[in-house]
Amino acid sequence: MICKPAGLLTIATEKERQRTAYAMLTEHVRRFRAARIFIVHRLDREASGLIVFAKTPEAKVALQKQFEDHSAGRTYLAVTEGRIPRDEFTVESLLAENAAFRCYSTRDPAKGKRAVTHIKVLKRSPQRTLVEVRLETGRKHQIRVHLADEGFPIVGDPAYGNKHSPIRRMALHGASLIFRHPHTGKTMTFTVPLPTDVASLV
Repeated sequence: MICKPAGLLTIATEKERQRTAYAMLTEHVRRFRAARIFIVHRLDREASGLIVFAKTPEAKVALQKQFEDHSAGRTYLAVTEGRIPRDEFTVESLLAENAAFRCYSTRDPAKGKRAVTHIKVLKRSPQRTLVEVRLETGRKHQIRVHLADEGFPIVGDPAYGNKHSPIRRMALHGASLIFRHPHTGKTMTFTVPLPTDVASLV
């Protein structure tokens, strides 16, 4: 389990292969023993927060199954532009991805996959809102698209409506993960606080 800082890729891309969370964690583990690290899930480069990795292929499969069947719990915190009037609401749509790798909501079931996001307001300022977000499904850029669809894009989100950020990062943070240990079956709960720079926005 690691807490990834904003600006760091989870895994390699064609443009960046060295400075990733996966590469750094693999190097760290190899200093102590010969071992491999297996990727279970990802977190957007622009976001910060918790990511779990596995130490065996079997653990990877078991953990990924929990994410796929939604038995693993993920909670995010985000600061949006605008003052959201509703205290709690759910956004549901079909999410698709275009040739430029930008995700969007569509009405075409042949193109999109079902995505459900539960949103709860935690704090409001005159111009922004701090929300807690719980994913029922885990589609690419799901939180970012759904908040933008509602007219409240995440502060500093370069792709979905708000490039400006006073803190020079996107205000999205993976705050908690809950899953069953792949070997013991024990429920594991991990939480990290909202970074102070993001909290300062509201």
